[in-house]
Amino acid sequence: MTQIFLDTANLEEIDKYLKQGIISGVTTNQKIFLKEKGCNFEERAQQILEAVYPLPVSLEGPNDYDGIIKAALNYQKWKSKKFGNLNNLVIKVPMLANGDGLKAVLRLDTIFRIKVNVTACMTLNQAFLAASAGATYVSLFYCRMKDWLDEEYALDTIKQTMKLFKGGKTQLIIGSIRSPDDITKILSVQPDIITIPPKILEQMPQNDMTDKTLKEFEEAWTEFKKAEK
Repeated sequence: MTQIFLDTANLEEIDKYLKQGIISGVTTNQKIFLKEKGCNFEERAQQILEAVYPLPVSLEGPNDYDGIIKAALNYQKWKSKKFGNLNNLVIKVPMLANGDGLKAVLRLDTIFRIKVNVTACMTLNQAFLAASAGATYVSLFYCRMKDWLDEEYALDTIKQTMKLFKGGKTQLIIGSIRSPDDITKILSVQPDIITIPPKILEQMPQNDMTDKTLKEFEEAWTEFKKAEK
C-alpha cells in the first residue's frame, strides 16, 4: 500500500501524526524550514530525526556537487543520546541539468552509504537516471508536472516510473500536493509514497456525509438509551 510521508519541519505536527500511526517518514525542504522562523536548522533537523527514529527523514542540502557532499557528511556525524547514530537520515539531491546531482548520488550511495532522495524530477528520463545512479528515493513533483504540461502527463509519468522501478531498490515519492483531490488521483496509480503537507492531511478525514451519518447514529443511540429497560 502507498505510504504517507509528512512534509513538514514542525515538531508538533510530526508528533500529532505519529500518534495517529499514519506516517512512515518525513520530508523537508528550504521552503518548509522558512515557515519555522527563528529555529536553528541543525538543531531542528536532529530533533526531527530523533522524534521519528527509525523512520526516514529527507533533509535538503545545497544545489551544487561539493556543497551536497559536504552537507551530507556533516549530517551523517549527528548523534542522539537515545539512539546513537541517526541513520534514518536521507539527503536530498536535486536533479541538476549538468549531471552533478547524479554524480553526488553515486558517491553518497557507493562510498558513504548515505541514503539519497533525488528531488525536483519532472520526467521519466530523470527518474530513470536517478535510479540508475543508486538513489534510494526519487521524488516526482505532481502539481508542478501538471503546471508544466497537464494532469494526464503527470499521472502517466507516475505510472510509467512505478513500472520502471518494480523489483529495484529505488522507491517513488510523489510530492507537490495542493489538495485532497490530488491525493485521490495519485492513489489511482499507486506510487510507493506520497509526501503530504499537514494542512492537506488534516482535511482528508473530513466528509459531510460521514458527519451526518454519525449524528444519526448518535441520535438513535440516545433514543435507545431512553427506552432501554
